[in-house]
Order: sequence, then structure tokens, then C-alpha cells
Amino acid sequence: MRLILVRHGETDSNVAKALDTGFPGSPLNERGLAQAHALVDTLAAEPIDALFSSDLPRARQTVAPLAAARGLEPVALPGFREIFAGEEDMSLNWQPYIDMMFAWVDDPSFALPGAESFAAFQPRWQSAIKEVERSGARCPLVVSHGAALQIWVPWAAANITAEDASAWPLTNTTVIVLEGSSRQGWRLVSWGGSGFVSIA
Repeated sequence: MRLILVRHGETDSNVAKALDTGFPGSPLNERGLAQAHALVDTLAAEPIDALFSSDLPRARQTVAPLAAARGLEPVALPGFREIFAGEEDMSLNWQPYIDMMFAWVDDPSFALPGAESFAAFQPRWQSAIKEVERSGARCPLVVSHGAALQIWVPWAAANITAEDASAWPLTNTTVIVLEGSSRQGWRLVSWGGSGFVSIA
């Protein structure tokens, strides 16, 4: 399978640098809507045969132009939501949230008050990925969220480290391409349009 992962388009929360992780969250702003439409041309060469997104409005809005252009019906799955920040949701200080994710290296069950741990995030994301695989698509596209992608991709792909993922840009509508499957394992092919040199 060729799995295309896309971060949603820009929202006003992104502009304000607010930690917007809950439901429903901010919708796309004008620039975000333009970015969503631009994906139609950006991904024109990809043989996309199925579309998925988280069920948050900004993700559904991001996938909508692709759905219209391809004549495909997108499927919204709660499993692809952002990692919830609990009491830190909508905070302008991201450091506790970032520290929580670094702490998962030693303790996957650690979470900020009311927040989601890796032990909770990973199974619900994997369940959503397996639903994508059960669709039978050969080149599905999933629109999700920044932290979720930065955490899941290096966990799943053998040729990328968590340090890589935290250092590489993941701006709105960044495209990440993986190949493989849950059973065989995943390998990163490209991040943000740049080819990736395997570490293994």
C-alpha cells in the first residue's frame, strides 16, 4: 500500500499558536481553504483511490476539494483525531504538551491532567489505519493532525526516528508518503515532497 498522510490546512488557532486539540476545534480559515484546494494539483499525479480524515471539521474541510475532484466519498474516522491535550487544550504554552510526548519514550502511560497518553493514542490510531487497510485501497489518503502525525509516523516506519520527525517541518498541508502495511511494516518514502534517504 502507498499511504499518503496530510496535515490539515491552516486555522485561526494555528495562526494564534493555540494548542487546539479538542472537538470540534477551529475550522479552516481563508488561507487554509486555499491550501486545501491547492492539494488537488499537488497530488494530481498520485493514484489516490480512497479518502479518509479525522472527524474534526478542519480535517474534513481539507479533504473535501480532493473528494470533489476525484469523485470519491471521504470517510471520517475519530481514530485519526489529534492527540488531546486535556487541561492544556487551547493553551499558548506548548511546552507541557511537548514534554508529555518526550516522556512517552520511558512511560507510554504518562499523560497531562485530562490528556491522552501514548498508550491510548496508539491503539485508536492503529484501529483507524486497519480500517483504511480493510477498504482494499492501494493508494489511500488520510488527513490528520500535526502531533498525531509526528508521533505515529516514526513509531510505524522503520527508517525514521522520533528525532527526525520532531525536527522536520510539518506545516499545514504537508504531505507524507509511506509504503507497506501494518503486517509487513511501513517505510517512509517522502516528507513534505522531499525524498527520504533510508537509515536502515
